[in-house]
Amino acid sequence: MHHDPTFAKNLLPTLIEACKGHLGPVSWFRADWQRGGASTGRAIWTTGEGPPREVIVKFPIIPKELFWTRRLQTPDSTPPDVIPHLFASGITLGHYDLAWLVMERLPHGPLGLRWHKDHISRVADAAARFHAETDSLPVDTAEARVEDWTTLLDQSRKSIRDNRLSQKPRWAEAVKLVQKRHDNLVQRWRRRDATHWIHGDLHLANALSRTSPQTGDVILIDLAEVRPGHWTEDAVYLERQLWGRPDRLKATRPVKALAQARRRHGLQNEPLSPELADIRRILMAATSPAFLKTEGHPRHLAGALDQLEAAMPRLRL
Repeated sequence: MHHDPTFAKNLLPTLIEACKGHLGPVSWFRADWQRGGASTGRAIWTTGEGPPREVIVKFPIIPKELFWTRRLQTPDSTPPDVIPHLFASGITLGHYDLAWLVMERLPHGPLGLRWHKDHISRVADAAARFHAETDSLPVDTAEARVEDWTTLLDQSRKSIRDNRLSQKPRWAEAVKLVQKRHDNLVQRWRRRDATHWIHGDLHLANALSRTSPQTGDVILIDLAEVRPGHWTEDAVYLERQLWGRPDRLKATRPVKALAQARRRHGLQNEPLSPELADIRRILMAATSPAFLKTEGHPRHLAGALDQLEAAMPRLRL
């Protein structure tokens, strides 16, 4: 999907009609942190009952995002405690088969706009609440993501060879060792318990709050990557954002924070979880050079290399 403000503007009368007159004029915007092709706008929602509400309009979105946004709403129309409240949605607009939604505008965030020492613990708690909310829902493990680590490691090694990376010899040696241990690592990873739902895109740009930028429960947005998996996938994905900031990482420890939050919310963390987190770290760090366009900042790459070299001995590799 591509962001097309003209397309969105042309369909706006149809959208307003689908919302039965509750949706006011829409002001379209594209935030710096926004990914994907959905058009996003702000508007006012009025019903005649209660005060007008600020809302966010998004379309087109992938059906999975709409499914999970609907699935996690509370039955009594009170705002859910994990994701935004949904005011209206649909799978068609005019003659187009496209999913759309109108949801509450959260007043604070995204948290990624400004760092605070409590960000990670609050996002970890939100992820644990998400895991708890979805824990009883049926899971088809065939939907779990299966990465092609062989190809990604080959691409990483080629990128190291072809580009002017800092610490090039260290990178070459580390990735070579991961390739030698590839079969063992991937087999252990694929034996993980992937019978639970994970958010799949857990980062600070997808974390907002109804209360304050620094305090209160975090609300998670962007459910397009929800999938079956192991909770350490969410934890290491969150941690990876701090690889380039070792001072923040040392002070916050995202994997530990999520493990603790899950225990608070009555969820189990099996004994193999620390090992699985290290395997995930190794595989993701070792393949970072394959994604220089998105992960090529020198500080991030330096942090990824440090993570890789620290985790390998813990697994006795």
